[in-house]
Amino acid sequence: MNYLHKLWRMAAMAGLVSLAALLSAPCHALTAEQAYAMAAAEDAEQRVAAINQAVLAPDALSDGGRLAAYLAALGNDQVQLAGGKAYVVSGEAATDPSSGTAATLPADAQEVVNNNYMRSVIDTAQAALALQSGDVLQRRSAAEKLAAEPDADRLPLIEKALVAEKDEQVKTLLQRAKAASLLGSDDAQQRLRAVEQLSHQQTPETQLLLNQRLSDETDPVVQKAIKAALSGIAESLSWGDRLGAVFSGISLGSVLLLAALGLAITYGLMGVINMAHGELIMIGAYATYLVQVAFQRWVPEAAFGWYLVVSIPVAFLASALVGAILERGVIRFLYGRPLETLLATFGISLVLQQTVRSLFGAQNVGVENPAWMSGGIALLPNLTLPYNRIAIIVFAFAVLAAVAFLIARTRLGLFVRGVTQNRAMASCVGVNTARTDTYAFSLGSGIAGLAGCALSQIGNVGPDLGQNYIVDSFLVVVLGGVGQLAGTVYAALGLGVLSKLLEGWTGAVLAKIAVLLFIVVFIQKRPQGIFALKGRSAEA
Repeated sequence: MNYLHKLWRMAAMAGLVSLAALLSAPCHALTAEQAYAMAAAEDAEQRVAAINQAVLAPDALSDGGRLAAYLAALGNDQVQLAGGKAYVVSGEAATDPSSGTAATLPADAQEVVNNNYMRSVIDTAQAALALQSGDVLQRRSAAEKLAAEPDADRLPLIEKALVAEKDEQVKTLLQRAKAASLLGSDDAQQRLRAVEQLSHQQTPETQLLLNQRLSDETDPVVQKAIKAALSGIAESLSWGDRLGAVFSGISLGSVLLLAALGLAITYGLMGVINMAHGELIMIGAYATYLVQVAFQRWVPEAAFGWYLVVSIPVAFLASALVGAILERGVIRFLYGRPLETLLATFGISLVLQQTVRSLFGAQNVGVENPAWMSGGIALLPNLTLPYNRIAIIVFAFAVLAAVAFLIARTRLGLFVRGVTQNRAMASCVGVNTARTDTYAFSLGSGIAGLAGCALSQIGNVGPDLGQNYIVDSFLVVVLGGVGQLAGTVYAALGLGVLSKLLEGWTGAVLAKIAVLLFIVVFIQKRPQGIFALKGRSAEA
C-alpha cells in the first residue's frame, strides 16, 4: 500500500509540473506582425486576408483570448499604429496585443479608422471564433452571423465546427453557412450542390440568399435550380404568412374586445356615449406603470415579474374609481340626453389628458414586459407567436367570461339588466337605480382599466393612448349590436381578422378605409347590428 501511495504522489507531482509548463508556455496564435497587418494594410482586402489568416490559424484559440480581445478592440476603434506596431489603447493605458503586456504608446501613434465594411468583417471574424465557445447561445449567434455573411475563406473553420457540434440548431445554421459560402464558388457543380442544400432549409434567410445569388448567376443550369428552389421555399413560407395574418387578426381582435367590453356596458347597456372611455383605458395603463415603478424601487429584483399580476386589480380599481366619480358628478344628471353626455364626456377626456400630462409629462413612459412574457413560440421558420400577444388573447377571453358571468348570474347583473330594460319598474320593486347606475358605470370603467393594463405590454403608454382605440371601440359595439356581449365578441374578432387580411393585400391605410366602408354598408342594411335586442326594449 505504501508503494502504491508513493507512485500516486509521484504521478500527481508530474502532472502538476506538466500543467505548469503548459500554462507558462508562450502562446503564438497572434503575432505582432499579424496584429499590425490586421489594422494597417492600406488595401481593405489585405486587411481582410490578414484577419482571416489569424482566425483560421490552428492555434487561434490557444492564446488565452488575446485574438478575440484584439478583434473586439478593433471593432471598438481602440487600436493605434506607430513604428510598424499595433497598440490597444484603453483610456491612458496601452498594451501590446500579441503579448498582452503593458506598452508605451509613441507620441506619433495614429488611430485606426474602420468603415462599415471592415466592421462587418470584424464582427464575422468574432463570430467565427465564438464557434468554439462552450456556451450554446454564443455558438448559435455566431453561426447566424456566419450564415448571414458567407465567406468561402472560412469554409475550413465551418467544417471543423460542424464535426464537433452537438446542438441541432447550431448544426443547421452551420450547414446553411457552408452552403451559402459555396454559392460564391467558381465551380458550377459546387453551386448546384449548395442550392440543393439550401432548398431543404425553407426559411426567409435562405430565400434572401438565393435571391441575391440569382441576380449574379450566369450559368443557366444553376439559374434554373435556384428558381425551382425559390418556388418551393415561397410556397412553404406562404403558409406561415397566412397563419401569421390570422394570428395577428385574432390578437388585434382581442385588443379591440378588451377596449370595447367596458363600452358595451356604459354605452350598450346604459346608453351613455362616453367619449372619455379612451382616457379610462389610459388611466389603467398609467396605473400599471406606477406599480412597475413601485416594484423597481421597493421589491426585490427576483419578484419583478409579479408586478403585472398586481397591476391587474390596481388598474381596474383606479379606472373604476374615476368612473364612479365621473358618474356621480356628471353623468347621472344627463341620463336620457345622449348628445349632452357626448359633449360633457368629451370635455372630461381633455381634462384627464391634460392632468396626465401635468403629472407624468407629455412623453411616453416605459413599461417593461416581465421575463415570462418575453420571447415567443416558433411554429414555423417565419411564424413566431409572441408570449405577450398570447397572454393578452387569454386575458381578454378571461375578462369576457368574468363579465358574462357577472351580468348573467349575479345579483348586480340582474339589477343592471332590470334598470336597463325598465328603470321605472325596477325602482318600483325596490331596486336602488342610482346606486345600480354607479356600479354599472364603474364596472365598465374598470374593464377599460384592464384594457389599459394589457395594452401597456404591447405599445407605448402616453397621454394619447386612449385616442387610438375610442373610435374602434364604438365601431365594435355598434356593429355587434348595442347591449349584446356576444355581438361585441364577434365584431371585435371579425374586424381584427378582416383588417389584418386586407392589410396583406392593400396596405394598412386602404385596409382601414375598406373596413370602415364595410361597417357603413352593414349598418345601412342591418341597423340593429349583428345581434338585435329581443323583447319589449327592442320594440320600444
